[in-house]
This record gives sequence, structure tokens and C-alpha cells, in this order.
Amino acid sequence: MKKYLVEFIGTFFLVLTVGMTVIDPGAGALAPLAIGAALMVMVYAGGHVSGGHYNPAVTLAVWLRGRCPSCDVPGYWISQIIGAFAAGALALYLKGNPALTTPQEIKIVPALIAEFVGTFALAYVVLNVATAKATAGNSNYGLAIGFTVMVMAFALGGISGGAFNPAVATGITFMHLEKTANIWVYLVGNLAGGALAALVFKFMNPDDK
Repeated sequence: MKKYLVEFIGTFFLVLTVGMTVIDPGAGALAPLAIGAALMVMVYAGGHVSGGHYNPAVTLAVWLRGRCPSCDVPGYWISQIIGAFAAGALALYLKGNPALTTPQEIKIVPALIAEFVGTFALAYVVLNVATAKATAGNSNYGLAIGFTVMVMAFALGGISGGAFNPAVATGITFMHLEKTANIWVYLVGNLAGGALAALVFKFMNPDDK
């Protein structure tokens, strides 16, 4: 239960930061920095308890890599999605329940590719800095993970919105920042990116069981 609570808390603050920095009046060009920093501090805060996934795609990658028990996956995913909804509701309330938020228009194929690439990068970094034997005990894993999200958000956010996380995708859809009809783009791109990252990690580290 402690692991699921940590996943709820971490995802909640990540999605809350997204909402508070993106919904007008937001943080403008600095939003990716705030979002990456939020993930970084939550990874440091909860990584020793749950692994600090805060992302169903990362949970999938860690599970495929063999570092997350199958019995934990549903609980992690449920906690992350509930955290996203709770954060979205609070962000809307704190922003005065804006009713005129216009969802970003995305081009499906470029957005799908951007979400796939960004999530692959994130999951690949997580697996290498937080689960690999060669990097065990390092103190920089949270910084690397947070910076990956920041970099990918700056690089690809203008194409897809820069979710790289099905929980974040759920949250931004709930907050009317993205169209409900497009949520499949994030779910497919994110989960596929996480799965490929796990396969690549296992191929490159066959002895790291």
C-alpha cells in the first residue's frame, strides 16, 4: 500500500505542476523546466519506496525489464491515474475553473512519433540510471530523469504537447488542454515507447537480470 500511495503522490504533484504552469496564466516558456524539476524532486522523494515511476509507461518498461512484480503493475497504474485526475481537478479549481481553454491542435502522425520518441528516451534513461547494476547506488538518477522530461518537453512539446506519460495525458485531457478524441495517440505512443526501451535495455544488457 505504501508503494501505491507514493505513486499517487508523485503523479499528483507532477500533473498538478503541468496544470498550474500550462493553463493560463502559466509559466510560458519555462513550463518544461518546472515540470522536469517536479518529476526530479518526486523521484528523489519516493524512489526508495516505489521506484518513483509516476508514469504507466515507465511502470511497463520496468516490469518488462524484470524489476517490477506483475502483481504491482495494476496497483501502480490505478494509483497513477487517480493521482492525475485529482491533480487535474485541483488545478482547474485553483485556476478558477476556466471554461474557455482551447485544446492544442495536433497532427496525429507527428504527435504519435513525438510521444513515442520522448517516452522511449524517458524510459531508457530510467532503466539505465535507476535499475542497472552498473549504476546502482548513484545519487544522480532523479536529476537525469527530470532533465530527460525537460529536454523532451522543450524539443517535442510543440508537436504533441509533450506528455510522454499516459497519466499526464489523462490529466491534460481532463483539464481540456488536449482533445479527448486524441488521447489514444498518447496511450499508444507512450506505452510503445516504454516497451521498446525495455527491449533495447535487455538487448544491450543481457547479463543484467
